[in-house]
Amino acid sequence: MERITGGLSCSQLVARLEYLGVARGGVLLVHTSYRAIRPIEGGPAGLIHALREALGADGTLVMPSWPGDDDQPFDRRRSAVDTDLGVVAQIFWQLPGVLRADHFHAFAAVGPNAEFVLQDPLPLPPHIAKSPVGRVHDLDGQVLLLGVNHDADTTIHLAETMARVPYGIRRHGTMLRDGRPERIEFRENDHCCRRFNLADDWLRAEGLQRQGRVGNAAARLVRAADVTRVVIRELEADPLVFLCPPESGCEECDLAHASLPGRD
Repeated sequence: MERITGGLSCSQLVARLEYLGVARGGVLLVHTSYRAIRPIEGGPAGLIHALREALGADGTLVMPSWPGDDDQPFDRRRSAVDTDLGVVAQIFWQLPGVLRADHFHAFAAVGPNAEFVLQDPLPLPPHIAKSPVGRVHDLDGQVLLLGVNHDADTTIHLAETMARVPYGIRRHGTMLRDGRPERIEFRENDHCCRRFNLADDWLRAEGLQRQGRVGNAAARLVRAADVTRVVIRELEADPLVFLCPPESGCEECDLAHASLPGRD
């Protein structure tokens, strides 16, 4: 079991986040792998505290908070987050003062703009303009990738919906309606997401992405609006740029290819 003492202090983390360019008083959407960052004083909660300190009292911190089981009704007060989102996201939604959306594509947020970020009902597909990711974009928020790359960047999914990509995979989630579980099916612009990492070079080439280290992890910071602008430009040139080639062994991308208009 990891000790929660030792490692980078809160003040050291705040200094690194500020040097990276985290905007004080801004809105920050964070995707993170604590395993890549540690050790940090206070463990995952210490990292959250440092993020909030870097943002200041007028800043708003946002993290993904959806569950891992699509067949269980989502309960914002009890449902654990998808394990792929990591321990920081799991701890974050349970902290005092943190709000969590009341649907199975949930995000969690704390700060003056938290209610605005989470205000919309269930977004279908998940990353449309009227969704937490879209609201961060509306507020000219930043995206911070800590120990993860753009394959974890939900703002790229927002750009896909804005560009109206032609592919979509059938998904479902479960909610309680009148006390009974209801399966809700939808079409999502989804695939394996590995090629989202192309955005790394696109953003760097234009000087739009700040990079450095936070703890032991590589960190990337970029404005959400810059992500969408650059990605939409690339999707207009090639709407399938994020899909692995057909029959390359990627099941999710093969499903996305099969969903294209004119395909059986």
